[in-house]
Amino acid sequence: MENNTETFVHVLPLQIRFNDIDMMGHVNNAVIMEFFDYGKMKYFEYLGISVEKEDVTVVIVHYEVDFRGQIMLSSDAEVCTKVVSIGEKSLHVLQQIVSNGEVKVVCRTVMSGYNHRTRKSDFIPESMKETITRFEEM
Repeated sequence: MENNTETFVHVLPLQIRFNDIDMMGHVNNAVIMEFFDYGKMKYFEYLGISVEKEDVTVVIVHYEVDFRGQIMLSSDAEVCTKVVSIGEKSLHVLQQIVSNGEVKVVCRTVMSGYNHRTRKSDFIPESMKETITRFEEM
């Protein structure tokens, strides 16, 4: 399990809205997943990688989440995103939601190369690998 010493270059502030809160008074776990998706989308967008317009892109094939603490309506929060490894057909993304200085949720996602035309898995484009590797200083 990751600790609080992870370094992230891509950090995105989150706005907690009233409708994000459930009956327990904290951000609902389904909303947490939306925050992680938003973080991934903005990460790729920041790097100039289109995940919808290219013939070959990446899609989520697996994720796991560890909930460590609650995020409340009045919390300051940010989603931190980084790619930790890239293979031929998949990449691994690590994300954290930090609230009031503490890691509250950790998500590990596996994304697979995907060809929109064939609707099958495919190799991750070299240009995408190079862009991510350069950004993350891998």
